[in-house]
Amino acid sequence: MTLDLSDPMVLAGAVGGAVVLVLVVLLLLVSARIRDLTRTQAQLTGGLAALADAQARSEGTMGAALTDSATRTAQTLGALHHRLATIDAAQAKIEALSGDVLGLQDILSNKQTRGAFGEIQLQDILSKALPPDAFTWQATLSNGRRADCLIHMPDPPGPLVIDAKFPLESYEAMLADPCQATRTAFRASIRTHIRAVADRYILPGETAEGACLFLPSEAIYAELHANHGDVVREGFAARIWIVSPTTCMATLNTLRAVLKDHRMREQAGEIRQALAALHRDVELIVQRAGKLETHFDQARRDVEGIATAAERAGKRADRLDAFDFATPEAPKPRLAPVIRRG
Repeated sequence: MTLDLSDPMVLAGAVGGAVVLVLVVLLLLVSARIRDLTRTQAQLTGGLAALADAQARSEGTMGAALTDSATRTAQTLGALHHRLATIDAAQAKIEALSGDVLGLQDILSNKQTRGAFGEIQLQDILSKALPPDAFTWQATLSNGRRADCLIHMPDPPGPLVIDAKFPLESYEAMLADPCQATRTAFRASIRTHIRAVADRYILPGETAEGACLFLPSEAIYAELHANHGDVVREGFAARIWIVSPTTCMATLNTLRAVLKDHRMREQAGEIRQALAALHRDVELIVQRAGKLETHFDQARRDVEGIATAAERAGKRADRLDAFDFATPEAPKPRLAPVIRRG
């Protein structure tokens, strides 16, 4: 069958069919596009949900990491604060120690305070080595000089003086500049001090024939004996014994033994008198014990006599108990005789 397109009705029908066909195709295309958009939207929604979940997990992980980092940072800051406090305390101790060192330096640079420092150290040694009544501090001698310490030793050797002042300036100068000039000045100061101690504190008939020069520094003592032996020998010749804290303790222990022996010998007569009195007391005790024994013997004999008399009395009482003490009958009255008269 052939369509006549010249016919307006046929042409309109053909056009309408074509339009319908186009609309159907367009509807099919739109439906397919809508399905694609729906799938895309669903995929996009799922992706957004996954992204939100991932973001939530990321935020949780980041929050935990930030919290852990903040905790570690706080711990580190706390440890740092503790270390800073420790450093501050150590610095304060160092400053205090520096002040003490400077104070000690000031003490040792002044002759009067240096002497007091030496006396304190010497007093500590003496209090550990000797009884309190064995020495006197700042004892005034007959020449008006005041000895730092006077040990009451028996005669001989007699009271012994210990000087606690020592020349430190020349020693410090030698340490600062160890040249021949400072060494010479150090030797000269030691010699001068030795002569001063000998002139002031060795008094015939009042003190011992020697005295002790106390050095509260083992370094000066070692320096003298290591490099200045002639000065030490000059001290021996002047009867000045140079002692350090260590050798002073050994010397005082020897003096304590001498004092103990002297006191025992002084008290030997008193001990003999006490023993004699004790012997007399023992004799009196023996005599009184003999008399008491005699009294005890007499008392024992008296007790034995009392026991014997009591035993005899008991036997007599037993015999008396064996007797029959019957009651006697009353006597009958006598009748008058009948006189018969015849």
